[in-house]
Amino acid sequence: MNMYAVPNPGIPGCPPGLEYLTQVDQLLIKQKVELVEALVGFESNNKYEVRNSMGQNVFYAVEENDCLSRQCCGPLRPFTIHVLDNFGQEVITVNRPLKCMSCFFPCCLQELEVQSPPGNTVGYVQQQWHPFSPKFIVANEHNEPVLKIHGPFCGWSCLPDVDFEIVTMDEVNKIGKISKQWTGLLREAFTDSDNFGIQFPMDLDVRMKAVMIGACFLIDFMFFETTN
Repeated sequence: MNMYAVPNPGIPGCPPGLEYLTQVDQLLIKQKVELVEALVGFESNNKYEVRNSMGQNVFYAVEENDCLSRQCCGPLRPFTIHVLDNFGQEVITVNRPLKCMSCFFPCCLQELEVQSPPGNTVGYVQQQWHPFSPKFIVANEHNEPVLKIHGPFCGWSCLPDVDFEIVTMDEVNKIGKISKQWTGLLREAFTDSDNFGIQFPMDLDVRMKAVMIGACFLIDFMFFETTN
């Protein structure tokens, strides 16, 4: 079986490199296990594989960061994640500035910018203050709210999978979800390597699909990127 999805030709109004996203309604994001990190606890740059429902690689994502930020700031660290297609061309850039992360300091909440192609902003993910539950606004390139993401109490669930629901602005309709998937006892206990699934409507604006990939990275760092 071909392990790599072939990108489609250019589509009018679609950022170059995102054409394949127009024909999918779900993605799997698999963080690669770093052996050194698992054995000695030395934090390394995160790497992810983005796959379709058939397990074919669609994108490859790698964090750009320095050693000092990774070791001193841990999951709070700022980052730039470069998302590459199967030809090594960067199609999405995700930027997260350094912000504090505490429910007691609502003046400095998490945020993230998504660009596609690099240098062209297509949307933002902005944390909303709530004392117990994770809440985010998904905004377009003009910083206008488009969707919301609601997580479980304190980002935790007693179920094997942890779901962050994607809802409309009026919070009436659930249109998708970002799910942190159970990866097995040993992997959960000894690494911070995680698997995620993203579900969204097939006809969702392709730029918002790219922003959802960025939202998945932010959720990973905020709630699941822990040193065990």
